[in-house]
Amino acid sequence: MTRTPLEARIDQECPVQSGGTIPGTSEPAFSLRQPSDCPIPVMIAAPHAGRAYSPALLRAMRDPEYSAIRLEDRHVDRIALEIARQTGAGLLVAHAPRAMIDLNRASDDVDWEMIRGGQPANEKRTLANRRSRTGLGLVPRRLARHGEIWKEQISREELDARIEGVHRPYHQALAKALETVRDRWGAVLLIDLHSMPPLRPRHEGDRPPEIVIGDRFGASSDGLLVAGAFAYLARQEKAVAHNRPYAGGYVLDRHAAPARGIHAMQIELCRSAYLDRRLQEPSARMAGVVRLVAGLVRELGDTTAALGRTGSFSIAAE
Repeated sequence: MTRTPLEARIDQECPVQSGGTIPGTSEPAFSLRQPSDCPIPVMIAAPHAGRAYSPALLRAMRDPEYSAIRLEDRHVDRIALEIARQTGAGLLVAHAPRAMIDLNRASDDVDWEMIRGGQPANEKRTLANRRSRTGLGLVPRRLARHGEIWKEQISREELDARIEGVHRPYHQALAKALETVRDRWGAVLLIDLHSMPPLRPRHEGDRPPEIVIGDRFGASSDGLLVAGAFAYLARQEKAVAHNRPYAGGYVLDRHAAPARGIHAMQIELCRSAYLDRRLQEPSARMAGVVRLVAGLVRELGDTTAALGRTGSFSIAAE
C-alpha cells in the first residue's frame, strides 16, 4: 500500500516504544507510538487487541481457541494502527491478551474464587468487584453459553505478576501520553477502541447499531465531541447507539478528566463490518472501516483543538 506523505513521515519519525512484560513470555505488554510533533490532539488505545498468549496460559484454558476469539477485540489493533498512520494520532496497543488480564477493569476487580487461597484477610470487597461477579472481571472467568474458561485456579503470585507486568505499566504509559498531548494542545481526546459482536435490532425493522459510542453517560467527554461524532456518523449513514449497551469502563473512569482538558470516549465497532463470516479474520471491508474512523478522528481532533484553545490550559509552545 502506498503511504501518503503524512503517513510516511509519521512512520519514520514515530519510533515504537515498548513497555511492560507479559508473564511467561519475552513479549512486551504493549507498544506506544507518539509522534514527537503531536500533529493532532488525539490518542487511540486498543486494550483488548492482544494476541501474545504464553504456552502456560493456553494450557490452562479449557478451550483456548473458542475463548480467545470471543474475548479478543479481534484485529482491532490493525484498524487502530492504520488510523494512527493516516491521522497522526498517538497509539497505545496492548499485546497481552484479555484472557490473561483485562485492562478495562480495575486492578481490584478480582473474583477471589479464581485465586488459590482465596481472598486475603486484608482485602475488602468493593464496588470495583461488580464486574468480576458477572464472570468478566480483571481476569475473565466465564463466558455466556460456554461456562468456565479455566481448568483450575491461579496463584496470587501469578495474579500479582500480571498486574505489575501488564496492568500497571499500561495505565501509567497511557496517563503520561495523555498529559503530554494535553500539555501541547490544551486538550486531548482519548478514543478507547473496541469491537463488539453483531447486535440484534431492538424492534422489528430496525437497523442494529454498527457503532456504539460510550462516554459514561456524559461524564468522560465534553458534549461537543459526542455531538460531533454523531453528526459525522449520521452523514455517513451509519446506525449508531449511545452508551447502550456499552458506556465505557475502567479506562474512561480512570483517565477521563474533562475539567483538566482530558476527554475520553469508547468506540465499539461491529465485528461483522470488518471481519469475515466467522468473525475471525479481516475482510476486504476493513479498509472502509479504517477510512470511516480516520475521518471521525480528524473531525474530533479539530474539535478537541478548539476546546484546548478556549480552555484554561496553555499550549506548551507558547
